[in-house]
Amino acid sequence: MVKRYSQRAQRVADQIQRELAQLLRDEIKDPRVGRITITAVEVSADLSHAKVFFTHLAGREHADEAVGALQHTAGFLRTELSRRLGLYTVPQLHFTYDDSIESGLRLSQLIDEAVAADRKEPT
Repeated sequence: MVKRYSQRAQRVADQIQRELAQLLRDEIKDPRVGRITITAVEVSADLSHAKVFFTHLAGREHADEAVGALQHTAGFLRTELSRRLGLYTVPQLHFTYDDSIESGLRLSQLIDEAVAADRKEPT
């Protein structure tokens, strides 16, 4: 039996995503974090852990540095989230670089190249 993702966990994940985006934009001044976008948040069913997916404006090469900086500020972020969300316990934050946008752009580029190559070939 597969456990269904609860609506409450989804609502908490959505709220964490909104609040983290605002906190990272307005409160975090660490240059190692840089310009990031929170792409998704997955919260465990018991609300004890949250996996935060993000992309970095500078790309994949700065992802490891950004993950380290975000993990370093996780305590501050949890404290601020507890003030804003009003939850009994705030999930532990785990940051993961999300390369799906870059992969999608690369696939789109490959498709465009293949279509252009097909147009050049005589039929």
